[in-house]
Amino acid sequence: MVGDSTVWVAVFTGGTAVLASWVTTVGNARAARAQAETSIEGQRRDHVRNSRRNAYLDLMEQAHVIGELYWRVGAAYAQLTKQDDRLARVEETRIQLRNGFDPLMRCVRVIVLEGPETVAQAARGLQEAAAQANSALWRVAQEKPQAREHFDVMQEQFKDRLDDFIAAAHAAVSTL
Repeated sequence: MVGDSTVWVAVFTGGTAVLASWVTTVGNARAARAQAETSIEGQRRDHVRNSRRNAYLDLMEQAHVIGELYWRVGAAYAQLTKQDDRLARVEETRIQLRNGFDPLMRCVRVIVLEGPETVAQAARGLQEAAAQANSALWRVAQEKPQAREHFDVMQEQFKDRLDDFIAAAHAAVSTL
């Protein structure tokens, strides 16, 4: 009868070992799956962060180009004494602004696609401010009354919208 208990102990011990092995395998598989999902999510977050960051940097670069052109208008008034020379510089700047506005709009569209909505709204605000400043510059070129003062106000609004965009972009990149 001693041999019967030994058999039962051996069967029980073997069964316990098999069950423990199975539980360990299932646990390891679940842990590996969770780790893979975490890794994939991290990679996705990094990809989104980098994609958005690049889009934001592209818009800031284009806004810098536009801002430099706006600055040239003020420089023309400070450096040139003849009205005809100033108007020629303003017209030259308007042509350069037309060429710079399309890349700015493209950058805004990318940001509207990439998101988030707060940054997209700030980008749209920047684009709108640039359009208003460009319109004001057209009035300067037409020598409309108070046009220069209006342009200066619109240029400041453009700078403010750029600051708003940078703050929104910084917040969006920081929270990802």
